[in-house]
Amino acid sequence: MMAKNESFHAFVRELFVEMGPVQIKRMFGGAGGYADGVMFLLLDDETIHIKVDDALKAELKHEGSGPFEWAPQSGPRVGEKIDLGYWRLPEDALDDPARAAEWGRKALAVARAKAAAKKPKAKKPAAKKKR
Repeated sequence: MMAKNESFHAFVRELFVEMGPVQIKRMFGGAGGYADGVMFLLLDDETIHIKVDDALKAELKHEGSGPFEWAPQSGPRVGEKIDLGYWRLPEDALDDPARAAEWGRKALAVARAKAAAKKPKAKKPAAKKKR
């Protein structure tokens, strides 16, 4: 299983080579793909999903793609399908690094915009030094 994942991760890095270095980090049962520290890919069951917004969803739907939906195995949302904001990379991009990079750049722009829109975490007040 480990070798299978490693070869798939190597394939993903090679596929998106035109974007520069892509780091793959394992998470839960899958992995995330990062460029410049921003996650723009979700890898699960040897399927590549890219980060989307509404405009990119419409483009991907036109290409015949669909969403990655997560189904919690425990907790109050068991049985629900939750859209995590990632859609399958179109089939024609799987053997075309230029096309994959085109989709990847769009996904990275969406991921960067969403990261920038998040509220920064409140800083804890600095502890006062005793004199």
